[in-house]
Amino acid sequence: GRKQMLQKDLEQKLNEQLNFELESAYVYFALAAYMDSESLDGFASWMKVQAQEEIAHAMRIYNYINDRGSRVTLASVPQPKGNFESVLDAFETALAHEIKLSERLNDLAEVARGAKDNTTYTFLDWFLTEQVEEVSSVQTICDKLKLIGDNGYGLLMLSNELGQRQPGQEGE
Repeated sequence: GRKQMLQKDLEQKLNEQLNFELESAYVYFALAAYMDSESLDGFASWMKVQAQEEIAHAMRIYNYINDRGSRVTLASVPQPKGNFESVLDAFETALAHEIKLSERLNDLAEVARGAKDNTTYTFLDWFLTEQVEEVSSVQTICDKLKLIGDNGYGLLMLSNELGQRQPGQEGE
């Protein structure tokens, strides 16, 4: 049977979100590269796991667009910021990005609701719930980094702790 295709504006917005998830992966790869350059293996590993999660999110949207009989369109991904003042600056960059992701997903959910597309609205619910965890997780890391300050030992301890994170685990 014929698939129930997405409304054009919703298709476009989902494609934009798919591309933004890929941009998010790029942001985390750049953050990982910074951590690696500072010999903070645990933080680097955490960022790489996060990048992989963003790619998994993108694939989830890719498959959904496809399942709805609509067309996936890929855009170019902007070069992410690569240099940071400190580990805290890097994680605050991640936090700002996660907040932006949340805002975009909320806007997308509103578009789905406006289009009376309950299937897409329900599909997005998983992402919205996931984002609450992501923001909370990165916020907690920022809070810990503020407590640690310039203490090198504390920084290495937190780096090692975060380095234990496996794909599919929340990072805090």
